[in-house]
Amino acid sequence: MSGFAALRSVLRIRPFRRLWLVLSLASFGDWIGLLATGIFAASQFRSSAGQGAAFGGTIAVRLLPALLLGPIAGVFADRFDRRRILIASQWSQLTFALTLAALAFFKVPSMILVWSALALAFMTGCVQAFGGPAYQSLVPMLVDKKDLPNAIALNSIQFQLARVIGAFVGAFPFTIFADLMIAAAVSFGLNGLSFIVVIFALMSLSVRHIPRPSAGGMRSQLREGLNFVWHREALRSLTLLAFASTFLGIQVMTFLPAFADNILHIGAKGYFWLVATSGAGAVTGALITAGMGDVVNRGRKALLMQICFGATIIAFSLTRSAPIATAIIFLAGVFMMILFAMIMSLVQLIVSDDMRGRVMSIYMVAFRGGMPLGALITGQLLKGFPLPRGGYITGLLSKGFPLPRVIMVEGLLLITIAAVFLFSRSEVKRH
Repeated sequence: MSGFAALRSVLRIRPFRRLWLVLSLASFGDWIGLLATGIFAASQFRSSAGQGAAFGGTIAVRLLPALLLGPIAGVFADRFDRRRILIASQWSQLTFALTLAALAFFKVPSMILVWSALALAFMTGCVQAFGGPAYQSLVPMLVDKKDLPNAIALNSIQFQLARVIGAFVGAFPFTIFADLMIAAAVSFGLNGLSFIVVIFALMSLSVRHIPRPSAGGMRSQLREGLNFVWHREALRSLTLLAFASTFLGIQVMTFLPAFADNILHIGAKGYFWLVATSGAGAVTGALITAGMGDVVNRGRKALLMQICFGATIIAFSLTRSAPIATAIIFLAGVFMMILFAMIMSLVQLIVSDDMRGRVMSIYMVAFRGGMPLGALITGQLLKGFPLPRGGYITGLLSKGFPLPRVIMVEGLLLITIAAVFLFSRSEVKRH
């Protein structure tokens, strides 16, 4: 079955189709709000260093709650109705977005809006920390086991499309309105409106999660979830692989602006094409994953994909040709998405439903935590490296390393980790 046919088959499942469509809309709105917050915060600084710190701070305050609250959120997903958790998350985000839209529309002082936006971004991250495990735990309740890999592939496609389209829509008001406050109000308003449709659709969803009675309290259940992952080698190893894939693998995407401007010398327009090509590769990878269906030896294939992903990272770090770099970044997107989808599928297929919320929350903490932590460590290993529009990446080391060399070493480490698992007795290869 082709990738498109496989995805169509899972989209015929009405409850999943409805959930996927409405949460795709929520993702679009989320990217609109995130980008609007970053753009407005950065606009209050004249230096590129200040702008970069403001934009990076926006991402950081959104991600931090997911890392801090993730395991607790997993307990909630196992103790309470997952659909209701999702609805509460969407109501909260609607309130935050419309609050920011109102503040911008009535033109409160700029720095008050910036700090309000950052505070509400943190609060949004908190409610998303609870919505994420609830959604990931709800999906297997809506599709058959054989369709689960296709559902995960569709979620991957949704994320990539939301990232590109949502970012474009979020930036658009800032290009047509000279008044930054009005532009921000429009973007935040669009973000808020997206949640209204999502809430009504979720309320009409008939699926219910009835948790099993539990003898222990939340602390006991949290400890039970951590022990469950730790004492099952396959889950422990998959969580480690997820962390390694984002800690080491994603940094080539994180530092694309520096590659585009200072190594490939293709500027902002070239950077856009690299990002778009990477997204196209990720969508292609998701389609390939869907076309594979319920494959055997999924764990072994995931390890081989990690080796391929690491190889493309090394190749990208060595090239100085823009056309070749574009082709490589497409392949990197393909291998990256197949790897992510396969690891996620393995975790979902291994875990039982009564533990799913806790296991998925621990997995998501590892997966999401690898990205910012990897970016921080990578930045500290670099010697003063020029960024687009001025400014420098300045590491803690007095004599750092060139960016291509750091990225190349990360690709080598990614390959090494996969090879160790491939030639060990790990249970990952048996699934």
